Amino acid sequence: MFGIADYGAFVAAIIIFLAIPGPGNLALITSTGKGGLRGGAAATLGVIAGDQVLLWLAVAGVAALLATYPRAFAAVQWLGAAYLAWLGARMILAKPGDAPVLKMQPHHFFRQTLMITLLNPKAIVFYMAFFPLFVDPAQHQGMLTFGVMALTIALLTAGYALVVILLTHFLAERMRASPVIGSSLQKLAGVFLIGFGIKLALSK
Repeated sequence: MFGIADYGAFVAAIIIFLAIPGPGNLALITSTGKGGLRGGAAATLGVIAGDQVLLWLAVAGVAALLATYPRAFAAVQWLGAAYLAWLGARMILAKPGDAPVLKMQPHHFFRQTLMITLLNPKAIVFYMAFFPLFVDPAQHQGMLTFGVMALTIALLTAGYALVVILLTHFLAERMRASPVIGSSLQKLAGVFLIGFGIKLALSK
């Protein structure tokens, strides 16, 4: 279909990829908890934009470039690890009354979620290694094939993010009455971000 090897399997792989816990999911949840539906929507756009950048970089041959120059890929890993650890540390050290690490303005949600997606090891591995496996060399139709894949990923991401946003918003409304719970959840999120950063730094 459109030069995609087993379109059904491609869709299933994207859904599984989205559901795997990682920095992107955490960014969606945190943004919605802090900024409500607008924050979640802005974070969703950040995830979609980051995915599209990684996809088209893979199309442009960055995967082959990083394979040829492993130090370049290592640099991307360390940059991602440092960014995630920095965000996590800020969330852990934040005191009551401090400005939130993920800002309340939607443009900050978009920017930070975009950066998290671009430096997310899960996303990098998928687009640079796993994604090309679904391109059918015999029936490849050039930009049409990649365009259909890009649109499919964007629509599935938007649908998945909508579910996450609505669930998070529903729960957040009930937790805002307890500042202690909110602060504890922020610190827990910070620990997870640092953990993701360490995992990225140690991955080979």
